[in-house]
Amino acid sequence: MTTHDGIASALAVALARRSGSHADCPLFDDPYAQVFIDAAVSRGCQLPTDETAARINGIANYASSRTKWFDEYFIAAGAHGLEQMVIMAAGLDARAWRLPWVSGTTVFEIDQPGVLKFKNEVMREHGESPAVSRYVAVPADLFDGWPEALRARGFDSSEPTAWAVEGLLPYVADGPHLLFDRIHAMSPPGSRLAVEAVGTGVVDWLTEQGWLVTTIGAPELMTRYGRCGDHSEADASMDTTFVDATRGR
Repeated sequence: MTTHDGIASALAVALARRSGSHADCPLFDDPYAQVFIDAAVSRGCQLPTDETAARINGIANYASSRTKWFDEYFIAAGAHGLEQMVIMAAGLDARAWRLPWVSGTTVFEIDQPGVLKFKNEVMREHGESPAVSRYVAVPADLFDGWPEALRARGFDSSEPTAWAVEGLLPYVADGPHLLFDRIHAMSPPGSRLAVEAVGTGVVDWLTEQGWLVTTIGAPELMTRYGRCGDHSEADASMDTTFVDATRGR
C-alpha cells in the first residue's frame, strides 16, 4: 500500500476519530477507527509522524464536534423521510456501518478507488456488514466524472437526497461552485446538503439557487457539544462554518 492509494490522509482523520471516540465523554462511538488503523499498519502503511500526530490531537475537539454534527445531520435526514444519502469523500468513516439508519435507506459513498477498496476489504475481513439497508461504494474521481459513476451505481436523481461534503473543499482547487452545480443538478426539492465550509461563498451560492440555509460556526458548535476550542492548536479550523441547507425550489 502506498500513499497514492489515498489512505494516508484518510488514516490521519481516522486517528482523530479514534481519539474522539476514546475521550472521557465521547460525542460518538466509532469502534472501526482502530480497526482501520491496525489494518493499514499491517499492510505496510506508515502512521503519521509525531509532528502530524500532535497536530491531529490538537484538533481532536474540533474533529469530534464535526463528526457528531454530520452524524446528527444524517439521522435527522432519515427521520424526515429521506432514504437516499450520498457521502462525498467518505474516507474511512464507517457511517454506513455505525449509524442507526431507517429501514429502506441507501447510502452511496464516493471516494478514490484505493480508499474504498481498502475500507471494504477490512470490513469483510472482520465480518462486518453495513447497518443500512443498501450500501453502495462508488469509486470515482472526486473532481471529475463522479456524477456519471454515481448514476451508474443506481442513484436516482428524481428522489430527494441528503448530501454530505465533509473535509473536501480545501482540496477543490478551482473553487466549490462546480461541485455544488453538480449536486444542485441532481437534487430535487426537499433534498438536503451538509457542508463543512470556510467563508460565506457556499452560503451565498446556495441561497441564490433557492436553498434554505442554516449555519453554525465551529466555536458555537463546540460550545453546544461541551468541547472547548484552542485557536493556537486548531489553526483555521475555528473559522469553519457548518452549513445545513434544504432545497426549496
